[in-house]
Formats: sequence, C-alpha cells, structure tokens
Amino acid sequence: MTETKNNNGLKVLAGLLGVVLLGVIIYTVSLYQDKKKTEAVLTNEKELVEADLTSLKSEYDKAILESNATNEELVTARDNIAKYLDSVKSMKADIASLSRYRRQVSVLKKEREQLLKQVDSLRTSNTLIAMQRDSTFVELEKQTVYNDSLVVQNINLADVVARGSALGITQFNVDAVKERNSGKLVSTKRAKSTDKFKICFSVAKNTIAQAGDREFYLEVLDPQGNVLGDSFSKTNDSGSSVTYSKGTNFYYENKNLDVCDYINKPAGDFQKGNYMVNVYDDGLRLLGTSEFVLK
Repeated sequence: MTETKNNNGLKVLAGLLGVVLLGVIIYTVSLYQDKKKTEAVLTNEKELVEADLTSLKSEYDKAILESNATNEELVTARDNIAKYLDSVKSMKADIASLSRYRRQVSVLKKEREQLLKQVDSLRTSNTLIAMQRDSTFVELEKQTVYNDSLVVQNINLADVVARGSALGITQFNVDAVKERNSGKLVSTKRAKSTDKFKICFSVAKNTIAQAGDREFYLEVLDPQGNVLGDSFSKTNDSGSSVTYSKGTNFYYENKNLDVCDYINKPAGDFQKGNYMVNVYDDGLRLLGTSEFVLK
C-alpha cells in the first residue's frame, strides 16, 4: 500500500517537472523570437538612417556640380555627411545610437535647406548680373553705331576720331580667390581665406585705335577707402591724378583682348567689408567700377 502511494507521488512530481520544463522552453523560445524581432527592427532603422544620409550626400553632390564656382560650405557639409554615413555603417545597431543619429539627420536636413536656398540666391544674382552685362554690351554697340554714323556724316570728324580711338572695356569681373597647395585658385567670399584678388576685364575691339603696348591702372580700395598695394601715382596732361594699386601692361592689336591681373594679400589678412575696384586707361579715363563684399 505504501509503495503504491510512493509511485503515485513520483508520477505527480514528474508531471510537475515536465510542466515546468515545458514552460521554460516556451519562455526561452519567446525571448529568442522577441530578440530576433528587436534586431530586425533595429536593422531596418539603421538602413533608413543610412538611406537618409545617402540621399542628403547625393543632393549636395548635385548642388556642387551645378555651381559655377566651388562652394566651400557645400563641400564641407557634404564631407561631414559622408563621415556620419561611414559611422552608421560601421556601428552596432542599438536604440541609443540610432536615436542620436536620427536627431542628427533632422539637423542636417535643416542645414541642407538653408544652404541650398543660399545657392539658389547666388544663382539668381549671377543671372541678373549676366543680364545687366548683356544690356551694357548692347548699349555699347548702340554707341558704336552712333559714333560710326557721326564719322559717316563727317560731323566734327577730328573729335569723333579722337574719342573713337579710345579703348574701352566690355566686361569687368573681380573675384576673391584662395590658392591651394596644388596652385589651383578657387573663389571665396571669406576675408580670412582670401589670398589675392583676381581682376579681369575685356578690352573691346577698336579698329581705329593705335596698336601697340598699353597700360591700364587698377585702383583697389579697402573698406576704409585706402588704396591697396604699393600706391603708385599717375597724372595726365590735364593735371588730373590717380593713386593706383598696380599697372597692368598688355599689347593691343585692335581686336577683343581678355586681360587678368592679381592684387596680392597685404601685410596682414584682407579685412571684412566692402571693396571697390576701378580701372583707368593710360589717360586716366575711368573705364569701369566693381564692388564686392568679403565676409
């Protein structure tokens, strides 16, 4: 009788142990499945962050290619995104890291919107400048036609010939540039990055002007109105004088001629503010004026 009771007790105990073991197995399987689901969610989130960063980098690549000149801010932003992308790809996905990178992506998107708005504004300004330049060229062409008609009509011939033989410029551009280690010059708007000013103009075709060596004078005024450079002085036959930064020599052959020269950095860095550049011919006649700002 006692032996039968003992056997029944063992069977009950074995049954309870079986139930406990089954519960442990079910719990373990549940934990494993939850872990796999969490890993899948984190992997998906990581891929979404990578996709956002890749898309941002592609937009910057496109904006840089469409820019006429290298934009240092765009390049820096693009390079930073590339670094973030490399970090995300190599990191082990976890909730804290992904949350931090999602916040960073949001910040980068706002920065992209601001930079692209600046690029659009610059592009619009360049278009307006081109239109104004074309309009000036048309007006110069009209003036040339008018002067030719004066010659044809023989009205004050000597005066017309004298004025008609004077050289003029049809294009005038000033650019602040930074010289890289490779020697390549890139445009910049920042005073501390500027190594020199690049001044370019086009001397117009003039068939009645005298061919030969010519010299134009470049006057560069800093934000305080001081003349940059060695400050040479020139006086014409009528007694008028100009203090200029540099004389530019070229050989003129009665046809369109592009001329470029440089004004190097002064003893210190260039100052922030408004600059003005004037171009005079060898008779000290003002041919063109350009203004620009260094930040």
